[in-house]
Amino acid sequence: MENLIVLLVDDEPRYLETTSRLLARKGCAVATAESGMEALALLSREPVHVVVLDVKMPGMDGHETFRAIRRSHPLVEVILLTGHGTVDSAVEGLKAGAFDYLVKPAEIDLLWEKVSEAWQANRRHAEKIRLAMLERSMQSPREIMKQQGPKADA
Repeated sequence: MENLIVLLVDDEPRYLETTSRLLARKGCAVATAESGMEALALLSREPVHVVVLDVKMPGMDGHETFRAIRRSHPLVEVILLTGHGTVDSAVEGLKAGAFDYLVKPAEIDLLWEKVSEAWQANRRHAEKIRLAMLERSMQSPREIMKQQGPKADA
């Protein structure tokens, strides 16, 4: 079974250190990034299942980072996290497809619960894609051509 890999993104090094240590004790691998750009670079190199992303960061904020993650890594689940929670910010993130939204300081058990739920969602999506690809690979060329419909002559 694949191990859960979480990426924590926050501009507060102390928060990253403490939270990554607590999550690692729960049994997952944890990577950290102190900015949106650093997170995107890490995501391009390393597999990640769930991102816990601070909304308020200098430079590229959490919402902008989230949109970039969604474009380039659509299966990665993102939990938005902020110490400056507002209803508007939560609604914006959830409408954009964030898995959930928590206000700092979130209890580690609540954070772990949300991370675990996000990982299960990630695994369900990946399994659906795997099954669809398997089903497609088992079709005959004739069936595939029927699904694509008639081709216009050039």
